[in-house]
Amino acid sequence: MREAKGIKQETIAHLTNMSVAQVSRIENGKRRASRSFTDIIDDHLEAGGALIALWNDLNKDGHPVPVWFDWPKIEADAAMLVSWEPMLITGLAQTRAYASALLAGNEEAVEARLSRQAILTRDDGRDSPTLSLLIDEQALHRQVGDAETMKGQLEHLISLSMLSNVTVQVVLGNGEHDGNMGAFVVATMDDRSEVAYVESAVRPITTDDPADLSVLARTLFALRSRALNEDMSRELIRKVVQEKWT
Repeated sequence: MREAKGIKQETIAHLTNMSVAQVSRIENGKRRASRSFTDIIDDHLEAGGALIALWNDLNKDGHPVPVWFDWPKIEADAAMLVSWEPMLITGLAQTRAYASALLAGNEEAVEARLSRQAILTRDDGRDSPTLSLLIDEQALHRQVGDAETMKGQLEHLISLSMLSNVTVQVVLGNGEHDGNMGAFVVATMDDRSEVAYVESAVRPITTDDPADLSVLARTLFALRSRALNEDMSRELIRKVVQEKWT
């Protein structure tokens, strides 16, 4: 509709107080349009309520997940990823042996998971995302596979933490906090917009809803207040390797 009327993305950006990059992400299905955005554009393009009807259909029943959101693509395009995992080592940091034990030896699933890790050490001319891993202290002690698997996994964590774009921090396991409710990852894109991937007992949820992102931001604030710094985290991981898995 915009192109049919010869209207530029810059005009839409000006009308909605957004950047051109943000408008482009909405048009390409990489960011969800807010209702206020939709109202403004429907009116400016003289769409007669067609865009509003589409928005209502996509958001009926309070559905928080735009159907086009493809998390692996979002993860690969992100400028920054912040991951919290309360029980296990997160997928982007898993070794083959650890992933294989979790996925019951399903090699196709293991390869798919490991292939995602290529974003951390890209050699295709694109910048690797900054990755901040917040890992529950209990995950260092929870056995997955055999002792050798755990030793290799924790040593891999230490190696990852030495990369310039990766930070690994251990969140001390004592006490109650909102992070106990489940694992999640928040992706910040180049235009500073955010999308989150939240695990649940039924199915994972991908959302860019401001209310959801606000809850996760508060949770991250609480988690970081309990996290050891990078050097102390490495020392704790080494200690667990020596005392429990060697």
